[in-house]
Amino acid sequence: MASRRSILLGSAALATFGGPALAESNGPWAIELFTSQGCSSCPPADARLGQLARRPDIVALSFHVNYWDYIGWKDRFATQETTARQHTYARTLKQRYVYTPEMVVDGMAHDPGVTPGPIDALLVEARRRSPRRATPVLTRASDGTLDISLATFPLEGPADVVLAVYDRRHATPVRAGENDGRTLDNFNVVRRFETIARWNGETARWSVPADRFAAGQGVAVLVQRSDQGAMLGCNKLEPTTTG
Repeated sequence: MASRRSILLGSAALATFGGPALAESNGPWAIELFTSQGCSSCPPADARLGQLARRPDIVALSFHVNYWDYIGWKDRFATQETTARQHTYARTLKQRYVYTPEMVVDGMAHDPGVTPGPIDALLVEARRRSPRRATPVLTRASDGTLDISLATFPLEGPADVVLAVYDRRHATPVRAGENDGRTLDNFNVVRRFETIARWNGETARWSVPADRFAAGQGVAVLVQRSDQGAMLGCNKLEPTTTG
């Protein structure tokens, strides 16, 4: 039997997206889904995120919120921190309320995400607004340390470098609430995220110890205008098993 080994691949092997910061870019672009296993409207958006997650030009992340837990099913992936991220977007995007499902495209606009047309249109607009990207280059050292590097990029103000660690897929049998009796598939479920640094646009590099990730998890780095503004760039590393 052939031995199996895990390798880490970035978006398009990082060659496409890790070039000079001022070059015309093909992305990647960030899509953040705010969802809940207690929401009967969310499964179509969850499935759509799973499709988007397969694209090398998309960093797709699923943030589970906790404000639907009271209606009968407690979402095991929901936290106060992931919920707070959606509330912050509601303020920066001048929303009157939060809702699920909600896809935030590149930190600039939102839509329920249950059909592809509106999200495709928002991606076109994201490319128009941000044709040049501050795309982080992500590599893993032999000891598992994650290295993050950014080339010089002209900033109008400071930017946050945010690390998100996620599980690639979960199937959950739901036994109560609006989705009672269904088995829900969730993709790129964020389990932990944190701001690594406040960036001033100069060439920079950071290292994240290997003990911050579990085997099989994906990692994404978002470069975002401070206080959760529009994305300036993003990238991902995901484990792939080969025979």
